[in-house]
Amino acid sequence: MRFIKQLFAMLALLCAASVHAEVTAGVDYKFLPAPQPTSSGKKIEVLEFFFYECSHCDHLHGPLSEWEKHKPKDVELQLVPVMFRETQEPLARAYYALEAMGKTGKLHAALFDAIHRNNIDLRDEAKITEFVAKQGVDRAKFSAAYNSFSIGSKLNRSNQLVNNYRVMGTPTIAVDGKYIITGLQPDETIRVLEEVIKVARKERN
Repeated sequence: MRFIKQLFAMLALLCAASVHAEVTAGVDYKFLPAPQPTSSGKKIEVLEFFFYECSHCDHLHGPLSEWEKHKPKDVELQLVPVMFRETQEPLARAYYALEAMGKTGKLHAALFDAIHRNNIDLRDEAKITEFVAKQGVDRAKFSAAYNSFSIGSKLNRSNQLVNNYRVMGTPTIAVDGKYIITGLQPDETIRVLEEVIKVARKERN
């Protein structure tokens, strides 16, 4: 009798694991009504729409960064800072400036930490410049990039992507211009992302 109970318990766990592994369209992810062109060529494009002051984006940052280290070779991750309000533009502009300087590898996480763990106010250019300078970024080069025409163009593109992908909240993950993942816990987001990439790959083939 004891063996039978253990067997049933094991079967229940296996069934639960099987159910957990299933990813359902319309529940775990949604289809974008109007598929969007991607810029990754032959690779499957993954976009993360985020902003630095978003606590949910902060929670996803670690798992997504870890996933990026081991992502499939046919997948490309791009980050898109959003600006739902004018007050969010300085940090979005800062992201693109650091990206142009090749400094996001170190500073991306530092900005999240500054805001969410150290309560540092980074809501304007002067405060952001002061912060990145303390992290070893050349102040003059950062200011030049921050105020450049090319960064302005990237901000316009970001706004266009937010509209085209109908982004209503962050973080939102878009896969290959067709699939949207949002509203999940970080680990669940990564799990669903991996499965949706498989769907996108199969769709391409």
